[in-house]
Amino acid sequence: MKRFFALFFTVMTVLALTGCGYNDFQRLDEKSKAAWSEVLNQYQRRADLVPNIVATVKGQAAFEQGTLVQVIEARAKATSIQATPELINNPDAFNKFQQAQGELTGALSRLMAVSERYPQLQANQAFRDLRVTLEGTENRITVARNEYIGTVQAYNVLVRSFPTNLTAKVFSYPPKPTFTVQNEAQISTPPTVDFSAPAAAPAKP
Repeated sequence: MKRFFALFFTVMTVLALTGCGYNDFQRLDEKSKAAWSEVLNQYQRRADLVPNIVATVKGQAAFEQGTLVQVIEARAKATSIQATPELINNPDAFNKFQQAQGELTGALSRLMAVSERYPQLQANQAFRDLRVTLEGTENRITVARNEYIGTVQAYNVLVRSFPTNLTAKVFSYPPKPTFTVQNEAQISTPPTVDFSAPAAAPAKP
């Protein structure tokens, strides 16, 4: 008991003399939540585009169904995860969410690549508009992710630095998870929109 009171007194004294950083934690915690909300908004914006993209592509009878199935399944997986503000305090849930969004990014990229082989689809104005909207959304996602990464980096530095790390322990401010660099180039690169003359459609057997 004496050790506990001695440690508590030491912690309180250090915080009082050097500045506990409590207000900084409050500010950065709220800022990270706001940044995360924007990430979710942009991911939802992309998810909302997928049904229209799939419906437009389905109009091409010869289009590879396997590619469409991958997009549909990836969207279902990504939207099945309950992305609440508390998710940024749960590393395991955050990683699952990040993986699911990465899979949707990959599936959409493959769909856009395959679509280049269908002249009728490339000539479809609705599809062309959806591609441009998708590209803009991917750019917005990258900006939102970068804002979140920067905010969480500042927060985590505060958590790990002395003496504010003592405040983090006393008031239960754990480090927050952030986006990993795994497949970062693929995730952050928006689909290329190329409206040049497409290649001929595959010959029917």
